[in-house]
Amino acid sequence: MKKSHLIGYSIACLVGFGTSALAAEPISKRSVLETYANIAEAKYSDSLITARALQGAVDALIADPSAKALEAARKAWLTARVPYQQTEVYRFGNAIVDDWEGKVNAWPLDEGLIDYVDTSYGGPTDENEYAALNVIANPSFELAGKAIDATDITPELLSETLHEADGIEANVATGYHAIEFLLWGQDLHGTDHGAGERSWSDYAKGENCTNGNCERRGAYLKAATDLLVSDLEWMAAQWGTEGDARKAVMADENDGIVTIVTGMGSLSYGEQAGERMRLGLMLNDPEEEHDCFSDNTHNSHYYDGLGIRNVYVGQYVRIDGSIVKGASLSQLVSETDKALDAELSGKLDTTMIKLAAIKSAAESGFSYDQMLARGNEGGEALVMGGVNALVDQTKSIERVVSVLKLNDIEFEGSDSLDNPKAVFE
Repeated sequence: MKKSHLIGYSIACLVGFGTSALAAEPISKRSVLETYANIAEAKYSDSLITARALQGAVDALIADPSAKALEAARKAWLTARVPYQQTEVYRFGNAIVDDWEGKVNAWPLDEGLIDYVDTSYGGPTDENEYAALNVIANPSFELAGKAIDATDITPELLSETLHEADGIEANVATGYHAIEFLLWGQDLHGTDHGAGERSWSDYAKGENCTNGNCERRGAYLKAATDLLVSDLEWMAAQWGTEGDARKAVMADENDGIVTIVTGMGSLSYGEQAGERMRLGLMLNDPEEEHDCFSDNTHNSHYYDGLGIRNVYVGQYVRIDGSIVKGASLSQLVSETDKALDAELSGKLDTTMIKLAAIKSAAESGFSYDQMLARGNEGGEALVMGGVNALVDQTKSIERVVSVLKLNDIEFEGSDSLDNPKAVFE
């Protein structure tokens, strides 16, 4: 695979990423939905391909632990995030995705449920008595009044017993972020530069093992990674020719278009601009970062934004460099209101420029942690540049609802945007 296909796209490439090459004949809603489903299948398939590569790197780390093997597993995790984050625009409108997504991308998490943590982390809380359970160190424990035998750490133990244990969302036991924590460990740098610094020796054998329970830690990491692969296998199949997700979105053309617009608006506004960006800045809290252990949040924001854009323009660049494209929502809007299509397309470009500025700054050493620090005016300007652009593009997405005469759509909100005082109550 060429590195450029996995790391990102230039602004020049983004600005020209339209649909002018497609035939100028009337666009049917069905053809737009077919493109939407084809892009979903490609994105989840790419997510699966990169998760399998991560699985191989994890297996190699467990079999022969070393600093090099840990670094390879970390790089594989970072690569796997690129296509997956672009799938998040399929949330909110697609019930099948919404019901499933919490298994693979839930955050933030009380990492003490999984493994050892720094003493500053604290112990059980009123909100979560299992916040410091440390399953890796305890082969048996009581959970919600029931004795649990965790001698063997299996995918079933993680998904059926531990994940969201006792109905608490912070008990995240599976998915990308559980794996991220096991590869990086806690980021104890606060709003200073630096990510988690877990040593490879946390997976070492015998007397070289650090922090104890290295074999069980490896078993947990393997179970979580194997589970991620199987979950992505399932979702990729849902968007195949006979998949239920594809059938659901194609069942009713008007409802299908509503699904596309709901996903775009909800991710753009409440989820990304609000919960993932504005909230962390208001609280000056790096724990609110999406990829907080690895300091990869700048990329998560960027590829979330790109996911919104490539759904609108009906084109997606796969990890092998091939392009999936077809009739687009952009064309459908343009047939009714060319000015609105130009407006929204321009705002999507602006958002990507603002998110690229965050990404570029972080890659140059000004980490997202530092951007969140109280009093860091440069960091606040970068983050708010992205927030404001996302909010602004949502206003145009709302106009699409009116122009296409869709049913009333309610986008996801966030107190950080809609009721800031409530954040501090």
